[in-house]
Amino acid sequence: MINIPDLGSLHSKSKIVFLSGAGVSAESGISTFRDNGGLWEQYSIYEVATPEAWASNPELVQRFYNQRRKQLLEVEPNAAHLTIAELQQHFDVE
Repeated sequence: MINIPDLGSLHSKSKIVFLSGAGVSAESGISTFRDNGGLWEQYSIYEVATPEAWASNPELVQRFYNQRRKQLLEVEPNAAHLTIAELQQHFDVE
């Protein structure tokens, strides 16, 4: 269990905002896009992440995103993910 401070002083179901970046998932082993060895060193953003890419080579775009989904099945959430999930129980999530 994650140690979250007493939230009793907050109104029930207050709103909360999380700002994060690729580093949160990198800790779990998910490849980032811009770091050394990142995905944009292996692929051109214009070949896999634009409407034009889909129009010209949908197989490559599908393969790229299927690889991302497969990678997600091979990793576990880290402390940041678990903390966010726990906090969702105390805040209004839209």
